[in-house]
Amino acid sequence: MSKLGDLGARLYRGEVGYDFVGKRFLWYGVSILITITAIVALAVQGLNMGIEFKGGAVFTTPKTAVSEPRAREFAEEASGHDAIVQELGTGGLRIQISGVDTDAATDVKKKLAADLKVDEAGINADLVGPSWGEQIANKAWTGLGIFMVLVVIYLAIAFEWRMAIAALIALIHDLTITVGIYALVGFEVTPGTVIGLLTILGYSLYDTVVVFDGLKEGSKDITKQTRWTYSEVANRSINGTLVRSINTTIVALLPVAALLFIGGGFLGAGMLNDISLSLFVGLAAGAYSSIFIATPLVVDLKEREPAMKALKKRVLAKRAAAAAKGESPDEGYGTRDEPEAVAPGRSGRRR
Repeated sequence: MSKLGDLGARLYRGEVGYDFVGKRFLWYGVSILITITAIVALAVQGLNMGIEFKGGAVFTTPKTAVSEPRAREFAEEASGHDAIVQELGTGGLRIQISGVDTDAATDVKKKLAADLKVDEAGINADLVGPSWGEQIANKAWTGLGIFMVLVVIYLAIAFEWRMAIAALIALIHDLTITVGIYALVGFEVTPGTVIGLLTILGYSLYDTVVVFDGLKEGSKDITKQTRWTYSEVANRSINGTLVRSINTTIVALLPVAALLFIGGGFLGAGMLNDISLSLFVGLAAGAYSSIFIATPLVVDLKEREPAMKALKKRVLAKRAAAAAKGESPDEGYGTRDEPEAVAPGRSGRRR
């Protein structure tokens, strides 16, 4: 068995474990710091909205010997607006200029043909109105809102309302960080970006639901025993699915990283950047939030209940009594002296 697989088996059996829940305020602080950074970046720099949202024109030229920087200068002189130039695999250029309407596009096309020394008829011009981008944005917000509502309803029914609230906060956390990264790096926000943002919500929710499922099974009839507190059950649920979450995240990130760093970086494929950056950041943030944010939030909400407070008091009293007698206190990690008890974080069957 591989070292990682052996570690996963030991975590699952409760032989080893890391106290994620006990250090939750550290993770909260890290998340708050990252979220504040993202919000500040969004407020100061803003998002670099693509032409689909601002409106403008995209000119695709045939093969030309003019470099990207020089072509950008020509485009900005011809239009009076900022331009984004990308070299295509055919040797031509894709020149994107915002704020150009139909009347101005004809003059810009003529000037570009003369400056780039290409046939004017060979330049393809696509015009995009800002109203189209506004419609896309509104539909995206509507879809996002519907998704959030359905997630909350499903989790409240399948689990409980505390888990629904925690999952919702984790999703908002992931979206905020992803949008903030876009503001920091200055990548263009296009419909591809919107698709990526909506896609990461499912990935982000997956690991969270897996941990919640283990927590639900492990905490069944928890008040009828005095070995584990709710926070310990939750911590075992995280440890029991930790390696699975790591493996799932790595497998998902590898192809996305290839799109981002190879396709977008070396090959200069702009559309790949739009989708892959949101997926890469969102997947990483989703894996983090499912472990360090969602479940600890459930613990904070759950342990406010009188029944859970009473349980914790009984467990601690039992351990104090055992320690006074010189016995080893049972902290609920890997003990096997009560075979009839179900270990926290899982049922008696392996998934």
